[in-house]
Amino acid sequence: MARHERTVSQRPEVLFPLFARIDSLPGIGPKGIRHYEKIGLRKPRDLMFHLPHSVIDRTPRETILGVVLPATITVQVQVRTHRPNAVKGGAYRVMVEDAKITFPLVFFHANRDWLERKLPAGAQRVVSGRVELFDTVSQMVHPDHIVLPSEAGTIPRFEAVYPLGAGITRKAMTKATAAAVALLPDLTEWIAPAILAKYRWPAWTAAITRAHAPKGGDDLHSGTPARQRLAYDELLAHQLTVALARAHRRRHKGISTAGDGRLRNRVLAALPYRPTGAQMRSVEEITHDMEADTRMNRLLQGDVGSGKTLVAFLVLLAAVEAGGQGVLMAPTEILARQHLDVLQPLAEDAGVVLEILTGRDRGAERRDKLEALQRGAIQVLVGTHSVFQKDVDFADLRLAVIDEQHRFGVAERLRLGEKGAAADILVMTATPIPRSLQLTHYGNMDISLLDEKPPGRKPVDTVLVSQARLKEVVERLKAAVAEGRQAYWVCPLVDESERRDWAAASDRARALRLALGERAVGLVHGQMPPMEKNAAMAQFVAGATAVLVATTVIEVGVNVPNASIMVVEQAETFGLAQLHQLRGRVGRGEAASTCLLLYGALTRSAEKRLKALRDTDDGFKIAEADLNLRGAGDVLGVAQSGLPHFRIADLAVQTDLMQIAREDARRLLCEDPGLTTDRGKAARTLLWLMEQEKAFRYMSVG
Repeated sequence: MARHERTVSQRPEVLFPLFARIDSLPGIGPKGIRHYEKIGLRKPRDLMFHLPHSVIDRTPRETILGVVLPATITVQVQVRTHRPNAVKGGAYRVMVEDAKITFPLVFFHANRDWLERKLPAGAQRVVSGRVELFDTVSQMVHPDHIVLPSEAGTIPRFEAVYPLGAGITRKAMTKATAAAVALLPDLTEWIAPAILAKYRWPAWTAAITRAHAPKGGDDLHSGTPARQRLAYDELLAHQLTVALARAHRRRHKGISTAGDGRLRNRVLAALPYRPTGAQMRSVEEITHDMEADTRMNRLLQGDVGSGKTLVAFLVLLAAVEAGGQGVLMAPTEILARQHLDVLQPLAEDAGVVLEILTGRDRGAERRDKLEALQRGAIQVLVGTHSVFQKDVDFADLRLAVIDEQHRFGVAERLRLGEKGAAADILVMTATPIPRSLQLTHYGNMDISLLDEKPPGRKPVDTVLVSQARLKEVVERLKAAVAEGRQAYWVCPLVDESERRDWAAASDRARALRLALGERAVGLVHGQMPPMEKNAAMAQFVAGATAVLVATTVIEVGVNVPNASIMVVEQAETFGLAQLHQLRGRVGRGEAASTCLLLYGALTRSAEKRLKALRDTDDGFKIAEADLNLRGAGDVLGVAQSGLPHFRIADLAVQTDLMQIAREDARRLLCEDPGLTTDRGKAARTLLWLMEQEKAFRYMSVG
């Protein structure tokens, strides 16, 4: 049996109608189906979760007089006269009178015979539609409803308005959605009774029905009981899947890696400072996981400058203490070499062999490194994507640390894990992640948090400056360079954008060279060959160039203590977390540091974003603000975020629901790991309903 057929056959029969083709619904033909598919509506189940975003109030009124226009109005009228337009296709007016005023109903490309039958002179009718002012005259253009007074009850008092796509009319969407809702099956409740009672949520079928029948704007809010319950259903299904994946991973045996602390103690004794409590706590959490006989899958999360590299090296030493090897992966050669520079003195203190492997290694030098790695002579390897190549073999890989893991694909991370029979995995990120996104994106991982900064990091003065003052900024930069200071100048694009007037890094570099001197300005961007990029970075690190013009390639990890000025051009085009990362490139040396955010046209949300950055240097507060302003996909980057697509749940405002769902999912699986009880079977139905069938691959029973 094909995989698709097997999957469908396992789906509960009660859900079959919801997973039929969308053209099984009335009003959607073979041609119309593509319009719905373009906006992600492929089956009745999708329409069921496609909720209205606004509502039209068609409560009958006595008159249109006194209503603030434009507005949708329902009113009883008497038809007075027909006024056809002599020009074909022109406006055809039917003059009508309500209780207080006469006004026209306007039709274009009208069929006169049809209108005279529908609106005969002298007859009473109830009309409902949008009334607008045209040349100071109130008029209703193409009424949505024209009915006899005895049929007024057929006009819905409140009409839901749905998000539409090209080629889909409001009327067609309303009809299709109503047909989908009519298919609602009666399903056994999957939410714990205590949670349902506490939040006074309706049953699932009642929640869907109410969500599609709003009685006003208040019913569209995410906090209404119906919408809250439907959001919780999505989150619970996701958290059940995450919990099952976590349990599945823990059933896979790993290798117990227990170091004795001798190498770590040498490094700690040689440090000129005391690590923070958060650093030592994280080391303890990670090494505790490594000692277990299950494979570790942990995230080390810390703000800019919180000391992740030291934590990573200490736990790599634990792997070496146990007789194994460790590898630290960086997404670029620049960062890999920077890690090497930072870690080499620590490796010497510990007495371990540290080596680097990048795409630059060729011939005999590469062969020698690979041979040393294979026989265990290299104890800790720092590398780039080159480590993923087939000929790179370890003698006994115990721990793989992946820096800025979002820069690596899932397949690459799996290949790295395969190089050690049961290697523990630690991923690191310098991007603070809001709690709700931790629970979704990293829900199947344990998390260590570096929420303290080592002493000595100086605050960075953040200033908002209009792009109109660009010449003044360049003059001040010129003076700073003359004093021996270094600066970054970040632009959003490499070349001129045809869509927006964004500064191009290459053009800015040319302009700054004219102002500061040809040799004073370097250029780094993502489209440069790696060798050129590394050379430009090396010149800046060595102080040979004073200003480095760059795209966001320098966002993460680059460490130049003498650089004390960060200029971000067109700062309003960047995300908050990204700006925070860029600001973190300065403030690493003795000099007072400044971050200048040059802005062009400011929208209200862009202004909020820049002011939030100016007012705090707490990366976690900034991440929460970024989530509220931009949404989950933008914060992590839609392309590589891996976030589940929630149709109803909003991670920016429903973190509390995610936490409840997480605890409930774990509790349910603890009591019923095979989901075989009545509630467990209902939860299985929920997983199918929410298209989380991958969860069943992780189950130990059934």
